[in-house]
Amino acid sequence: MIIIADSGSTKADWMVVKDDGSHYMVSTIGFNPFYHDSEFIATELGKEFVHEVPVSEIKKVDYYGTGIHDAERAEIIAVALRSIMPNAIVEVEHDLLASARATCVDKPGIACIIGTGSNTCLYDGKHIIDNVSNLGFMAGDEGSGAHLGKKLIQAYFYRELPAEIKADFEAKFPDGQTAIKNRIYEANPNVYLASFTRFLASWKDHAFIQKLVGDAFGELMDRHVLKYANCKDFPVHFVGSIAHYFQEILLKCLTDRGLQLGIVIKKPIDSLLNYHLSHKDA
Repeated sequence: MIIIADSGSTKADWMVVKDDGSHYMVSTIGFNPFYHDSEFIATELGKEFVHEVPVSEIKKVDYYGTGIHDAERAEIIAVALRSIMPNAIVEVEHDLLASARATCVDKPGIACIIGTGSNTCLYDGKHIIDNVSNLGFMAGDEGSGAHLGKKLIQAYFYRELPAEIKADFEAKFPDGQTAIKNRIYEANPNVYLASFTRFLASWKDHAFIQKLVGDAFGELMDRHVLKYANCKDFPVHFVGSIAHYFQEILLKCLTDRGLQLGIVIKKPIDSLLNYHLSHKDA
């Protein structure tokens, strides 16, 4: 039995593959080693995950996750997984590799993540060969859910929202400005900011929101995608809920810059399953 896992900052999908090839998925909260230590991750997995998965039977775990920027961050995840699945060989990789394998598979292309956070890479069909640095939600994450949430909050506090959107915002979030400001500076602020994308999606046909989202996506294209050599010769693929729900605005941003839209996948886990099953003897 093996597990293929894909974790963002908000949610994680765990595909459990039995020896006979049948499989099922378990979902948990997402983990980010910049904010979560090994003990926290193991504790959370111990609450429900271990009751849904026969952890002693797991032989291998291929884990892809956000925040895996170096060996130290990878080890935080690996320590937690080994404590829960003691008989498994654990491999921890960056979620960028997951996005590349899920979308490009064995062909060259540009793979982008637009979920709670964002990131991009140039992939040659086997390896990531270039990556414009991601600065995280405090200083980067252009086009991400956290970035969009921040732009919406700024527009609200700076009195820039059209009257009809402002009225709906205050009806949906009646606790007021103080509560919002307090919550931004509590735990997992990136996840909190990204939660406002649900509100943005409800107004995505409004010109103001289209510009707000388009400007954020434009930053992602201009500061990241367009920096890759020969970027206009490759399809630009996307993984993540934000890319999925705002596809029309995303397409316009690409078209305006002469970039080719590849495929858009809300969740990469099924494509990762196919990738690993087709490459298990490689």
